[in-house]
Amino acid sequence: MSGEQVPSVRIAVLGLGEAGGLIAADLRDAGARVQGYDPARSAPDGVADLPGEAAAASGCDLVLSVNSSKAAPEALEAGLAGTGPGTVWADLNTASPQLKRHLGETAAAAGITFADVSLMSPVPGRGLHTPMLASGPGAASYAELMGALGAGVEAMDAPSGSAAERKLLRSVFFKGLAAAVVEALEAGRAAGCEDWLRDNIADELNRADAGTVQRLVEGSRVHAARRADEMQAATDMLTDLGVAPLVSTAGRDLLQNLRDRA
Repeated sequence: MSGEQVPSVRIAVLGLGEAGGLIAADLRDAGARVQGYDPARSAPDGVADLPGEAAAASGCDLVLSVNSSKAAPEALEAGLAGTGPGTVWADLNTASPQLKRHLGETAAAAGITFADVSLMSPVPGRGLHTPMLASGPGAASYAELMGALGAGVEAMDAPSGSAAERKLLRSVFFKGLAAAVVEALEAGRAAGCEDWLRDNIADELNRADAGTVQRLVEGSRVHAARRADEMQAATDMLTDLGVAPLVSTAGRDLLQNLRDRA
């Protein structure tokens, strides 16, 4: 080749809040031409600040919708006027699989390629390097475009909604675990033994291994009746301590359901 430079990829970022702003800045630093839009925030330095979704999407190879699940359909509808046949529209919002499928259908009807993208860890501290899972017809193209800029993307050969489904299934565990820890420590504080309980929880997490999941599942099924009674006692205790037993009640109900199905 001659000394002619290959044009850098052009990417639009719709939504410049915590996640979108960090990703936009990292894409800029990686050499992409980045243009953005957010009705409430200005674009980072070096990112073209444009007056709407369609203007931001105009001329772009890739559009990242990083606003909210509630705003995602409107952002797509508004941005379609700026897209072309080669545009990949990637929705990075945490949303239901049903919504991702709907967005994919809207994009397909407009003649553009859609990627359902899930951010698999918090963006602060990672930015562009946040692990991502992509599905839908645009997953491979998204992985190729973003991977060339340093992102780590796992592209699934699966329809839109599949990446969202896997993220939310994972969220049932991680967010449920976090909720249980928060509730337990609040109760420990009320009982005057928060530090002891915090150390006990940390020790249990440190000792977890590949067999822990199976032991938790099997133990819950085999001992459902006894554990349901135990969680009823825990629920009564939290109530006496003045702590709302939200997770404890849910745990009791799940165990009672397992007991009744046995």
